[in-house]
Amino acid sequence: MSAHRSAAALIVALTFLAAPSKAETRHVVELFTSQGCSSCPPADAVLEDLASRPDVLALGFHVDYWDRLGWKDTLGDPAYSARQRAYAVRRGDGRVYTPQAVVDGGGHTVGSSPGAISRLMGSPLAVDIRIDAKAGTVAVGKGRGSGTLWRVDFTRSSDVAIHRGENRGRTVSYAHAVRGMTALGRWDGRAARFDLGRCGAAKGADDCAVILQAGSPGAPGPILGAATF
Repeated sequence: MSAHRSAAALIVALTFLAAPSKAETRHVVELFTSQGCSSCPPADAVLEDLASRPDVLALGFHVDYWDRLGWKDTLGDPAYSARQRAYAVRRGDGRVYTPQAVVDGGGHTVGSSPGAISRLMGSPLAVDIRIDAKAGTVAVGKGRGSGTLWRVDFTRSSDVAIHRGENRGRTVSYAHAVRGMTALGRWDGRAARFDLGRCGAAKGADDCAVILQAGSPGAPGPILGAATF
């Protein structure tokens, strides 16, 4: 092989190694949003952009506390409002607002600022997770700490026409709107395999991902790992 061809082959190999595979989900961005929030559509658009990145799991959690303004969020759930409040309690800052982005179960910022979200993306998630779609299982590698493995069912894309409230007359596109979370089991730091169950089993969902999170449902901690299909 000529030196020129050897160099070209090396460049191709290095490019392949540098590109993250679909299994290498390095960060999780949770957007707490509402169809009744006039400042939320720009953040919903940011989440839609993040959802197209192979190295980010973007999830939209629609809260219900703005329903009192005249429009009941069609994707909202009291459980997501409770999750947002639980994050605020664990952080100790009490900050609950929309649109709020929480990155990797830790820091938060205004969800309409992609730059601020990027600045919260520190070290990649530490625990390797792989979904075996054929076997219907999830392999979790070894690591430090402990946590719960969750299957997160979501709707890939929803266009919602809003007829009342602050966004009256608008049709807003929502990406990766969460429709339910199912605990698949506890992880204790050792390599383990879990049953995935039926991906997208929650009502209205058509896809799923998995996240490994420290803490408990009432006190969610840092996200340790994540995977998508």
